[in-house]
Amino acid sequence: LAKFHSWPARDFRHTSLRCLDLRPMSAINNSQNTKAAKTSAKYVKSIAILAISLVAFSAVAVILGATKINLGLDLRGGTSVTLTPRPSEGAKVTSEAIDQAVEIIRQRVNSLGVAESEVAAQGSGVNRQIVISVPGQTGEKIVQLVGQTAELRFRQVLVEGAPTPAASDTATATLPSGVTQELSDRYAALDCTDGTNLQGGSTESPDVAVVSCDRTGTAKYILAPAQVLGSQIAQASSAIDQVSAAGWYVLIDFDSEGTKKFGALTTAVTGLPAPQNQVAIVLDGLVVSAPRINEAINAGSAQITGSFNQEDASNLANVLKYGALPLAFDQGEVLQVSPTLGSDQLQAGLLAGLIGFLLVFVYSFIYYKALGIVTIASLLVAAAIAYLSFLLLGEWIGFTLTLAGIAGAIVAVGITADSFVVYFERIRDEVREGRSLQSAVETGWVKARHTIIVADAVSMIAAALLYFFAVGGVRGFAFTLGLTTLIDLLVVFVFTHPLVSLLSKRKFFANGHRLSGFSAKSIGLDVESNESAKVKG
Repeated sequence: LAKFHSWPARDFRHTSLRCLDLRPMSAINNSQNTKAAKTSAKYVKSIAILAISLVAFSAVAVILGATKINLGLDLRGGTSVTLTPRPSEGAKVTSEAIDQAVEIIRQRVNSLGVAESEVAAQGSGVNRQIVISVPGQTGEKIVQLVGQTAELRFRQVLVEGAPTPAASDTATATLPSGVTQELSDRYAALDCTDGTNLQGGSTESPDVAVVSCDRTGTAKYILAPAQVLGSQIAQASSAIDQVSAAGWYVLIDFDSEGTKKFGALTTAVTGLPAPQNQVAIVLDGLVVSAPRINEAINAGSAQITGSFNQEDASNLANVLKYGALPLAFDQGEVLQVSPTLGSDQLQAGLLAGLIGFLLVFVYSFIYYKALGIVTIASLLVAAAIAYLSFLLLGEWIGFTLTLAGIAGAIVAVGITADSFVVYFERIRDEVREGRSLQSAVETGWVKARHTIIVADAVSMIAAALLYFFAVGGVRGFAFTLGLTTLIDLLVVFVFTHPLVSLLSKRKFFANGHRLSGFSAKSIGLDVESNESAKVKG
């Protein structure tokens, strides 16, 4: 206030007192410096947390052994299996049944944890075949999992015997009443040591008695009509017996109808002499196990045991969970798809991505000068996050990168670069309106982030719609597009904006150096001045 006498005379009558800061200049400067220091510390902390997170997730990837990205069938090869439907008792081959089988098989293949698998029907009408293509899996494993009809039935055991053939009169000597001579003859002739009788796939009517082999070929049975069906299962899961260390088993829960019928079945056989007190669990015509029933089971749950390892139990639970196939299938050709063509496609895709990155880099330096460093750094950080995401998701959920996925990632480079352009141009607009660079960085960010969020939200909606309503390679494109769009938001908010804010405090940028990207010429102030001069003249 003591210096007011040296100012030129001014009229303060219309000056609003709330616009005057009567504190000493040193106090004002200290307050501004403190606020700036806190802001800078916040941005440094944001970048530091991002860097620490990258290091931490890299360590997690190394610990998990996720050092290579899982590549899809089109890039690394895999297995293609052809299944041919065949008619059986009570199951006609129709277009509707084939379509239903395709959907169930697709769910089973996806349950392997392998993404980018393809399941499709080829041909026309009832002569169609189902072709399954899975990257990196052996044909035998695929056929075992998806080729099962998974027709689960619970039947009372009437007769149990050695797996080898026997004379009919000997075999029928101890058979319960009600067993026909035809059934007796089939039981006597059945040889369960012959591998052709252990293929399964039977879809005999549940309303008739049958002869069957143990799936290991160690016993054969005559079984009563089924009283509980797999369609009455509500849920299935695998678990390990930690109490008796008996190995893995499959736990099934019945629906209300199944609970009632299973309770009635176990009540009826309790107390009968062996083997009539046993209930056989029959999957695709083969006996998985035939436990003795000591008491009625009315709780609506049951266990399937049978010397399973973890993989066997998990696969059985999956096929039961997604339902039985409406048809039986004969295995056709199993082809190993060569990765040679895929290798060429991978190189072409990576080259296209590299060219895209370089073009963005060159454009950024030409148009934004030194500010282009922010674009390059942000894109490199986004690429690092995307790479780590591919590694970890491959380990956690079986994510598989295909050529279509690479295309989605390349498209995302343009989306990410567009976010930078929106922000940078908003800063220039604020500077042209008379704000300092540091002020323009913050006000420009407030206005630009809404546009960035809306633009990325549109990409996310498109990616989500493609993912849920498409199949095959299109889903891979949609997944990587959505993932990299989320990464774009993360990078812009926690890296790009903080980095620009920190650089704006450097004299090189704050003073508008001609190479900074914020010179008067770069932001168009010279042009505006020249145009104004021409108008006045």
